[in-house]
Amino acid sequence: MLNLPIQRHYLISPLLLLLIAAIFQLLDLGTLLQYNTNQIEQGQLWRMITGHFVHSNINHLLLNSAGIALIWALHGEYYRPSFYAQLLFGLSLCISLGLFLFYPQTAIYVGLSGVLHGMIIVGAIIDTQKGHRSGYLLFFGVWGKIVFEHLQGPNLELSDLIDARVAIESHLLGAFAGSCYWLVVLLKKQKRHN
Repeated sequence: MLNLPIQRHYLISPLLLLLIAAIFQLLDLGTLLQYNTNQIEQGQLWRMITGHFVHSNINHLLLNSAGIALIWALHGEYYRPSFYAQLLFGLSLCISLGLFLFYPQTAIYVGLSGVLHGMIIVGAIIDTQKGHRSGYLLFFGVWGKIVFEHLQGPNLELSDLIDARVAIESHLLGAFAGSCYWLVVLLKKQKRHN
């Protein structure tokens, strides 16, 4: 039987994230908030965070909303509001910095998929620490998907559905940032114990 984390403190963050993304979509704030290299170079640094919360169209928003729901169902009990917010901000910033430094050809980016990849990786790592072997399957499954995407290229049918190129580089950066983020957390914990 599925034991969903339905306590209020586990629901607040994903519901708030869904609400923010939906409001941004309804108000058509994509152009104002999207990750845009030219605008970031002009000093609009907020785009490095806000670009992850806007979407190319309603299909894109719905797909990312399904990802948020999946992460909540899998690992919702790991993400108290402060940790959830910390992950959202940290992963968004790491992905945007990675795009800016290593993928300058990605001039415009929108969506949460990179952040969601990072959150799945963090959840999988926590799973393994709690002795859940499924965490290893999830961790290597996500990395396998990313390798496949980079060998095959972006999914063209999905690109048509979301009316934008699937930014597979954000998936890679998100998963890498999630792995590194958790490594930093582990090193801090180990340092405190010594």
